[in-house]
Amino acid sequence: MARDTVGHTILVAGVLCVVCSVIVSGLAVGLRAQQVENRLAEKQKNILLAAGTYDESKPVADQFGNIESKLVDLETGTFVEDGSIDTATYDQRKAAADPALSIEIAGDDDLAGIKRREKYAFIYVVKDDAGNIDQFVLPIYGKGLWSTLYGFIAVDDDIQTVNGLTFYEHKETPGLGGEVDNPKWKALWPGKQLFNDSGTLAIEVIKGQVTANTSNAQHKVDGLTGATITARGVGNTLQYWLGDNGFGPFLENFRTGALQNG
Repeated sequence: MARDTVGHTILVAGVLCVVCSVIVSGLAVGLRAQQVENRLAEKQKNILLAAGTYDESKPVADQFGNIESKLVDLETGTFVEDGSIDTATYDQRKAAADPALSIEIAGDDDLAGIKRREKYAFIYVVKDDAGNIDQFVLPIYGKGLWSTLYGFIAVDDDIQTVNGLTFYEHKETPGLGGEVDNPKWKALWPGKQLFNDSGTLAIEVIKGQVTANTSNAQHKVDGLTGATITARGVGNTLQYWLGDNGFGPFLENFRTGALQNG
C-alpha cells in the first residue's frame, strides 16, 4: 500500500491507537495494586491527622498499629460482628447509594444535605499502649457550597471532647470554603466540647470569631471568612453525624457502658 494514501494513513492511525490502548491498559492494570495501596495510606493518614497522632517522620502503616476499624449499625449503635456484612469488601460510599444498604433521610432530618445514609458505617477505634480505648475517629460527610465534604472527626473517650477535625475531599472554593483544609482553622477544634450541661449537642461553627466574651465559647469555632455557606455546612454535618440519626446511638451506648471498653 502506498504510504501517501488515505488507507495507509488510517491503517497507521489505527495501529497506533491499538498499541497505545494496550500500553495504557497494561499500565492501569499493573499500577492498580499500587493505587489501592496509596489510597489506603492516604485514608489512614487523614485518620491519624484527625486523631492528632500523625508523625510525618514515620511510615503511616506503622502508626496505624493501635487503630482498629469496626463496623457499626447506625440505628442500634452497636458493632456488626455477626458476619452478616463482609467488612473486607464493604464500601461505605457505595452503600449510601444502594437502597438495600441505606435509608432515605426525611427532609427535616437531613441536616447534612445528603438525602440517603448508609445503614452501616466504619469507625476507627484508637487504643493506648495498654489496649484501652483512647478515642474514636468517625467518618463524616455533608454538603458545603459547591460539593460534598468528606472528613473525619476524632472524639475523646469521654464522648465530649473533640481531638481533631480534618476534611480530605471536597471542591470548595480555594481561599474561601477551601479553608476547611487550613491547618490554622483545623487547629481551633481540639479541646472543643460537643455537648452542653443538659446533654444537648452544642458544637457549632459561628459567623465571625470566638473571643473571650463569646458565650459558651467551649462549644464554638470561628467561621470561615467569605464562606458562610461552607461553614454552615460543616456545622450542619456535625449536627447530623453526631446526632440521633448518625453516630449518636453509638456514642450514647459507649457513654453509658452498653459497649465494652475495647
